[in-house]
Amino acid sequence: MDPKFTELSQVFERFKAAFLRKDFDTCTKFLSQLKVSLIGFKSLPPLFEATPNAIHELTIARDIYEHAVVLSVKMEDHDAFERDFFQLKPYYTDARGRLPPSPQEYPILGLNLLRLLVQNRIAEFHTELELLSPGALENPCVKHAVELEQSFMEGAYNRVLNARQTVPHETYVYFLDLLAKTVRDEIAGCSEKAYECLSVNDARKMLLFSSDQELFEYVKEEHPEWEMKNGFVYFQKTKDSTPCKEIPSLQLINQTLSYARELERIV
Repeated sequence: MDPKFTELSQVFERFKAAFLRKDFDTCTKFLSQLKVSLIGFKSLPPLFEATPNAIHELTIARDIYEHAVVLSVKMEDHDAFERDFFQLKPYYTDARGRLPPSPQEYPILGLNLLRLLVQNRIAEFHTELELLSPGALENPCVKHAVELEQSFMEGAYNRVLNARQTVPHETYVYFLDLLAKTVRDEIAGCSEKAYECLSVNDARKMLLFSSDQELFEYVKEEHPEWEMKNGFVYFQKTKDSTPCKEIPSLQLINQTLSYARELERIV
């Protein structure tokens, strides 16, 4: 066995041991070392040279990047997630015919879709969907993300919040919590514009909280400008920076009729 591959395997085992004990700082140090080591293997993307240990090298590299993606979620590092996911993606596409399928492929693909949804990158979300195979689209992890996007676009916010109870993979919880915050912020923004005040009971239902205490904590942390007194929540309305100008309706009507007469003459 190649000494470089043996050393890589040993470092990766230490990385996984640190990962299991949730020592993420140590994991980060090992991960940097692993990524530097991977540069020396010509069997990996983009070269894909047919070396004697190509299959083993591709397999362990894919495993390393899969762990890197999950680590980025654990550390709540969105930039690292995007970077590691795009380093991993060629192993799911370009190397598909060279390796057996990975059991982590669909959970990670679904996780990436969920990340794009949380970041409101809807165009990229649908671009990624277009690149998936029919089999991938039927996978529960991918379907979960697709159904969430549909619920979000339809404004079915209760379904979005309830989706946390049926996550297909434990790593999804972090992004679902972020999505829940996005949903509540959206509802809060609409409520401010639609109402001057709401009863605590109505505000709790509107913002989809299960208790008044959760509502109080949300207002305290996210909307300290709101006032809560006598059982009501009073919203601080956002004032328009520029006054609305009057629409010259009669002038527009006369212009439209004039254009219509000119068109009739031409015809």
